[in-house]
Amino acid sequence: MVPQISAHSHLSATEVAEIKDLIQAATVHDDLAPLSEHVLIHLHHGGDEQDEHIVARGSDNSIVGYLHLDQTDEVAGPVVELVVHPQHRRTGVGTALVKAASDRARDERLRLWAHGELAMAHALAINLGFKKTRELWQMRRSLFAVVPKTTVPDGISIRSFVPGQDEEAWLALNAIVFAEHPEQGQLSRRDLDVRMSESWFDPRGFLLAFRNDELVGFHWTKIHGGLRRGEHDHSEIGEIYVLGVSPQERGTGLSRALAVKGLEYLRDEGLGAAMLYVDADNTPAKTLYESVGFMHWDTDVMFTRG
Repeated sequence: MVPQISAHSHLSATEVAEIKDLIQAATVHDDLAPLSEHVLIHLHHGGDEQDEHIVARGSDNSIVGYLHLDQTDEVAGPVVELVVHPQHRRTGVGTALVKAASDRARDERLRLWAHGELAMAHALAINLGFKKTRELWQMRRSLFAVVPKTTVPDGISIRSFVPGQDEEAWLALNAIVFAEHPEQGQLSRRDLDVRMSESWFDPRGFLLAFRNDELVGFHWTKIHGGLRRGEHDHSEIGEIYVLGVSPQERGTGLSRALAVKGLEYLRDEGLGAAMLYVDADNTPAKTLYESVGFMHWDTDVMFTRG
């Protein structure tokens, strides 16, 4: 099959709906999400001037593949993520999408995310000349198992995020904590506002830690999946979405206390499991998460060419 390829800066509501159906079909087939939250947010809002949507259509004009091209990182280079409908794999759709993105990229250093350890996705990347450059672990734990007890460090108070009050303080601390992180450390007020507008956002699960009225740590949890949030009908799962503490609080036990408080919140919401993402080479973070019951579940891989 020779797919029809087209590129768009914005997508219509009909195209967005059709691509979401494609994503759902791939998620059910592979038992994992094919695209990151960053891409899903852009897709949900139809896109903007900072990204491109490349669409592959089959002989009946239905969308059989989708690729998101982000060229905003001028340091590391463009990055792409893609999904191909399970019924149209091994037909050249993935290759056509990546080649179209390569032609449109302003920088030859193209990066490609493969979510999960799917042999087909890895083979596509290798066959197109990409090499593995980064691994992101997904870790999980049951919330039916005992959540470890913890002690909040002396002088620390913990409360939930208050919209309209805590945004700037959180952004400032987040930038310090994740100064060397390729995505999280670059989060802007607009990025935060977009996430707060999503159906999954609940400030009750966004925990902030203070010492003498100064924000020194946070644990932003997330609950996704499940019909009650209007999302796909797979089981709900909680997530350690973002957890960080200020440099002066490292080694005090605050990170572990915040991790446990977040798990307690997710458990009290009736969830049966929790997950998180962490770079495979981040040994201190993996050690922390293992200490509160998480184990390696799956791996996302970034491939780079050029």
